[in-house]
Amino acid sequence: MSPPRIAAVAAPLARENDPPDSAEEFRKVMGCVPKGVSVVTAQGRFGPSGMTVSALCSVSLDPPQLLVCLGNGSHTLNVVRASERFGVNILSSEQQEVSQAFAARGKGPEKFNGLSYSSEAGAPVLDDALAWVVCDVVQLHIAGDHTVVIGSAIATAHQGGNPLVWHRGDYRSVA
Repeated sequence: MSPPRIAAVAAPLARENDPPDSAEEFRKVMGCVPKGVSVVTAQGRFGPSGMTVSALCSVSLDPPQLLVCLGNGSHTLNVVRASERFGVNILSSEQQEVSQAFAARGKGPEKFNGLSYSSEAGAPVLDDALAWVVCDVVQLHIAGDHTVVIGSAIATAHQGGNPLVWHRGDYRSVA
């Protein structure tokens, strides 16, 4: 006797509203989700590069992988592509100024002025970060105005402290 057939019917999602009227409205909606603040770094031919990101998440534990989203026009994305390796520095609640420095436009080593950092497995890591992960690039996916970078973790470290959080357009901390 053959097993009973099960028919799967996909119903369209009910839409109560139209898409957001603007990118700003969408930004406000997404701002309701608290996000950890990190700095992605990479070593380029002309020195280190880095940028602040809040789009970061774990993808897999086996193998250990994460993803970050980098702006398509960013210098750091170009360095990550070329080097095929990057660091993710998870900032502590004491590092708001570091976040602001790496969020500023500009490129290259000047963002690292006055910061204590070292090279771990070929990527710059910030000495005072709450935690860091160095990854090899596994995949790149263009998604709108950003590129999703999937990395495979090759080195990690962490220390005690509280994370820096971005929520509704402002920095927060979690005690």
